[in-house]
Amino acid sequence: MGVVSVLGSTLSAPDKQDSIESATGLSFTLTRILFGGGYASNNVNTIDYINAETTGNATDFGDLTAARYALSSCSSSTRGVWAAGYSPSSNSTIDYVTIATIGNALSFGSLTVNRSEMGACASSTRGLFGGGAGGPVNNIDYITIASTGNTTDFGDLTAARYALSGCASPTRGLFGGGQPAGSSNVIDYVTIASTGNATDFGDLTAGAWTLAACSSSTRGLFGLGYTGSLSNVIDYVTIASTGNATDFGDLTVARYALGSSSSQVRGTFAGGTTGSNTDTIDYVTIASAGNATDFGDLTEARRYLAGCSSGHGGLQ
Repeated sequence: MGVVSVLGSTLSAPDKQDSIESATGLSFTLTRILFGGGYASNNVNTIDYINAETTGNATDFGDLTAARYALSSCSSSTRGVWAAGYSPSSNSTIDYVTIATIGNALSFGSLTVNRSEMGACASSTRGLFGGGAGGPVNNIDYITIASTGNTTDFGDLTAARYALSGCASPTRGLFGGGQPAGSSNVIDYVTIASTGNATDFGDLTAGAWTLAACSSSTRGLFGLGYTGSLSNVIDYVTIASTGNATDFGDLTVARYALGSSSSQVRGTFAGGTTGSNTDTIDYVTIASAGNATDFGDLTEARRYLAGCSSGHGGLQ
């Protein structure tokens, strides 16, 4: 169970919010970050959770409907969604959970095309899934997160690719990196509320794949994953203005196939592989460039997991 120190007192997880509010006189809701699926010694159905505002090890949340890896995730402030992945072949499964309520995932619907290794991002109402292995494809699908059902075609990426990652502001979704034809440095963007094809945004500092992304409402971060070798580099962009990425800092451990999500203040990067699976969770302060700090550990070391949260940058 994670703990937090408030005015000299150490508190267990269930007491965090009430005790922080009492000690500070402020009223707020902790941001819950969920990491689902992945690959350990086999496919994983585990969903872990942490609170972004505190540090500590992850806690078990529940299980996906099927164990799988190389899946993708997005969320509203109330509902987390995981789509597709390998289990053991590519599939179209979409699951969801209510983020505030610990428990197992339920069936949401299906993608338009079976695939894995997509990028995902969301506004407060709409979730987008872009690219993916199984071709690769340039498809972008979308869902209305509050209502279950199958995805609808949104448009196309500027190029077909897989092993990319996504993040968002409340208006704009970004998809960065991926394969094939060597690691891609391309960042695409779309306006989430209106369907249509993606437009070129700029470039990452290096071609990268099996990377992970998160954001505040203004700044997007990409942990580059694999760039021809293991990378610890974190890039950032200002989401509202197109242009190339800038170096932000470094992860605590160079690794790829990691998961990421955020609050409006903190970005987290979890799991992945260095050649061996890791349970490491790192965090950064999104507004301030600098190196990551150790947050805690996942419940199980694994790679190819996917993260979402109740307070990421795409939410109003």
